Amino acid sequence: MNQNAFKDHFSALAGAYAAARPEYPEALFDLIAAQVPATARVWEAGCGSGQATRGLAARFAQVHATEPSAQQIEQHWAHDASLRGSGNVSLAIEPAERTDQADASVQLVAVAQALHWFERERFFAECERVLAPGGVLAAWGYCDFLAPEGMVGAVADFREQIEEYWPPERVQIEQRYAGYEWPFPALPAPALWLEAEWGLRRFLGYLNSMSATARCRAATGEDPVARHGPALSAAWGASGDIRTLQWPLFLHLRRKPG
Repeated sequence: MNQNAFKDHFSALAGAYAAARPEYPEALFDLIAAQVPATARVWEAGCGSGQATRGLAARFAQVHATEPSAQQIEQHWAHDASLRGSGNVSLAIEPAERTDQADASVQLVAVAQALHWFERERFFAECERVLAPGGVLAAWGYCDFLAPEGMVGAVADFREQIEEYWPPERVQIEQRYAGYEWPFPALPAPALWLEAEWGLRRFLGYLNSMSATARCRAATGEDPVARHGPALSAAWGASGDIRTLQWPLFLHLRRKPG
């Protein structure tokens, strides 16, 4: 495989992805921070447009966030000086399988909703190289959302149309990264929930940001969100209603022997 190639399902959706994806809960970053000192240097691989970078930057001294998609990096929140805070975030267009970080130079490698896209053997070897002894690999993801009350049928109809267009790697998310040959011993990592209070427009935007939605649209010429929008909207309630969305969130923590 070309070492500069990567499985790119989101560059064309970079703007929608940045605008529509949910925020990770503070409890997730607190669990990681309980295992890694605040003085840590962090490498975040596959950072996308920065959904996790903000929480990491709030807790650790320095975060180097990398992403192979230039379009995603262009959308990264750290470009906004008003959000960047202390300026402890650096960005680079790099594949997860090879970073410019020096040997044993970081105390945390973090991967949010991206490990299933990586060439894991090469990425894990890179973790072995860049992590200092005693450093931690933290990898997490979230499964599909639970349909809100009263929306089960409408959501099921939408999902049925896009189901065959999910990339095969999606199964690894559904399995919560079970069966991976992890490079380091495990640390305790409880199951969590990702929650968001959204209006209808944000919810439909999220559905538009899914890779399967884009692939379905490209393959069939039909927009599945537009097709199911009326039914989803009717099940949602009044257009101004705020609904609670929930996603099962899983976390793997692994410590390199020191």
